[in-house]
Amino acid sequence: MSGATIPTPRSARKPKGEGHERRAEILAAAERIFVEHGYEGATIRKIADEVGLSSTALYMHFADKSEMLHEICRGTFENLIEGHRNLLSEDQPPEVRLRRMVEAYIQFGFEHPNAYRLTYLTRPLEAQEGAQSVAQETGHELFRAFAAVVEEAVTAGRIHGDPQAVAQSIWAAGHGLVSLRITKPYFEWADRDALTRTLLDALFAGLLKP
Repeated sequence: MSGATIPTPRSARKPKGEGHERRAEILAAAERIFVEHGYEGATIRKIADEVGLSSTALYMHFADKSEMLHEICRGTFENLIEGHRNLLSEDQPPEVRLRRMVEAYIQFGFEHPNAYRLTYLTRPLEAQEGAQSVAQETGHELFRAFAAVVEEAVTAGRIHGDPQAVAQSIWAAGHGLVSLRITKPYFEWADRDALTRTLLDALFAGLLKP
């Protein structure tokens, strides 16, 4: 994020053996530090200090920072996939489910800007160090589910255009809105719900068959 960052107070040293809660705490700290300092600038020592652990104790949970990045990306995609599953199960026309999926995707990005940045805006070098396989596998699963609804809407005659091009264009529009808003916080943005509604109204007005 741009602008000054208020440092988070370091925690006191904590006892071992808190399992999943401790891993979640480490990942939350890593997410903040990756964004604040950049992937290269983040160190195991900084992350360990943030959660009140020694570096040695942190290595009991994660082998290195690339594994942390991998877990952050995996968790992001799994949360998005779960949200899509719920929407796919709704008894609604495909174009309605499609719009709701895009709205959910955009809302997730607005509400989890750090996780979104690390998952979708990491540079290629960083992605190679742990997140690439996640983006190629889980990320593709997420997009395939979205593209399937686009194809259903095209087949049903509700949307016109090439299904692949339509799916990629809608995703690019949603991603562009999220990435611009979370990386340019100093811009005088309109209300985020109004932005989402205006963008999707324009997109679907052009894609939906009368």
